[in-house]
Amino acid sequence: MNSFEVKDIPGKGRAMVATKLITAGDTIFEEEPFVSCQFSWNAAYGYAACDHCMRPLETVTENVRRLASNATLVVPLTEHDPTKQWLEQFTVCPNCKIRYCSEDCRVEALKKYHRVGCMGSFRQDDSHPINRLNEIWKKMHYPPETGTIMLIVRLMAMYQQSSNKPEFLESLQSFQALIVNKEQQIYHKMLGENFEQQMEQLYAAFCEAFQGEDFQMFTTPEAFKTLMGLVGTNSQGVATSVLAEWVKKVSDLPMPEADKAKLDEYIDDIYNKVSEFAGEFLNNEGSGLYLLQSKINHSCVPNAQSTFPYSNDIVVMKATKDIQPGEEICISYLDECQLERSRHSRQKILKENYIFVCNCPKCQLQSNDPDETSEDEDEDDMDMEDDDYDDMDD
Repeated sequence: MNSFEVKDIPGKGRAMVATKLITAGDTIFEEEPFVSCQFSWNAAYGYAACDHCMRPLETVTENVRRLASNATLVVPLTEHDPTKQWLEQFTVCPNCKIRYCSEDCRVEALKKYHRVGCMGSFRQDDSHPINRLNEIWKKMHYPPETGTIMLIVRLMAMYQQSSNKPEFLESLQSFQALIVNKEQQIYHKMLGENFEQQMEQLYAAFCEAFQGEDFQMFTTPEAFKTLMGLVGTNSQGVATSVLAEWVKKVSDLPMPEADKAKLDEYIDDIYNKVSEFAGEFLNNEGSGLYLLQSKINHSCVPNAQSTFPYSNDIVVMKATKDIQPGEEICISYLDECQLERSRHSRQKILKENYIFVCNCPKCQLQSNDPDETSEDEDEDDMDMEDDDYDDMDD
């Protein structure tokens, strides 16, 4: 039996509320995504992930060598490689050769969207409309990625393949929708200053890729903008890493202090080496739409956290503190550093990215604070401006 319910709170809208005491550390729920997809640039750069669940498809040694661009690196304690148990299960679609971590994932993808979404021999054809759409997106949305047009492509395949289209549409419509005058801000955030022109290019490519009666309801200008807004505000980032999982496993091993110190030194050295080449892009990254998780609101003092403990796209919602019956369950849409910024800085980030003004207890308590941006954000803005000038010089 669930320990929560989703209901409307007057003046706030849809929310998830505890129906009984939830203790810190408790799992509130686990959820597979309605749809998920690896980011376009992440896949293009060779980050090997299951096309369905995003489980890593590399051993930790292969992963480290690729991230560091060094084929001679040696990883100890490979008997604790989390990918090792999966190697024999890896498989591919016989038609398009897309890779999966298991036959279960291949069959599930086929049942859900891949029967009509499989591009077969056209997968590597740059002239194929889907590939053209993806390339247009990539030219508009460089790393660090916050979304991918391929999530919408997958939604279209799911719709076409669905045996119960009204039910599919009902699920799609259950995600929080934006009102039109606010959608512009999301498009600006996703596509940049020239978002109107880029939106037209994306829309034209989308219509070329999805012709025919099946897609008429999605190929009007307003319907396409709604899809973009839906994905832009509801998608949850997903990241998997065989290196991070290996580090977690070996760090928990009982061993003498001297060996522990040596292992820690090795781990630090590995992270330094991979950071020199791959920078901050160490994970298989993508995004997903989650029917339950999307119903949880933000708070700058959250009492729950989205986690991905299985090295795939299954989200596990964990309580980070005791939650009383009748209390709203909230997560933070901001990372730890952003949460420490001033109220003005937090409000600015949330308004730009999620189009709402936070009224959580922390923001109410700081409501009389001066509207000043945190010093660290000012520095970030200066760095971004410098990067923009560097890009102009290239």
